Amino acid sequence: MLHPVEHPLIAEELTKLRDPACPSPEFRQRVRRIASMMVPAVTANLETTIVPCNTPLELTAGLKVTRGIILVPILRAGLGFLDGFLDLLPQASVAHIGLARNEQTLVPEPYYLKHPPELGECEIIILDPMLATGGSAIEAVRSLREAGARHLRFACLVAAPEGIFALEQAYPEIAIYTACLDRCLNSSGYILPGLGDAGDRLFGTCR
Repeated sequence: MLHPVEHPLIAEELTKLRDPACPSPEFRQRVRRIASMMVPAVTANLETTIVPCNTPLELTAGLKVTRGIILVPILRAGLGFLDGFLDLLPQASVAHIGLARNEQTLVPEPYYLKHPPELGECEIIILDPMLATGGSAIEAVRSLREAGARHLRFACLVAAPEGIFALEQAYPEIAIYTACLDRCLNSSGYILPGLGDAGDRLFGTCR
């Protein structure tokens, strides 16, 4: 199920991100700010538990998030999306999943998965700036499910309709949060209008 995260400040940051003249240091900071602004929407329906809460004047009732949170950036571009989530969720654990896209077949090729042992008891937020073909997202969900994850959601910066459709077809129960739904994919599997290769722009490896 798609959940667009719409906000004027996010839209302004994204407009500046799309500019090819935006240098890597600035690009990283803007991605981080957008990620932070997305956190309230991505976590709005987390399950909570009532707990006692002491104030300076009396005992009252408070809330705490029932399950722990594990952030799972898809390497490598997901790392640029991670810090903004950690800014607002400093208590979260971090797992890593490595998926490299074959530029000829556009099929993701897994090469790494490291996660905390309590994967099945936690809320899992998969992070990737781009949801293009949906292949990497589907492989990430499949790998994490196989490892025992049960409560998953996916957060991205920009998505293409093709990627949304593919992920929803494969895992209709997964909530998808995106700051922007773009028009389509080109013949090379890049999002249009998009913002180019997020990994290259984050880490200064543009050709």
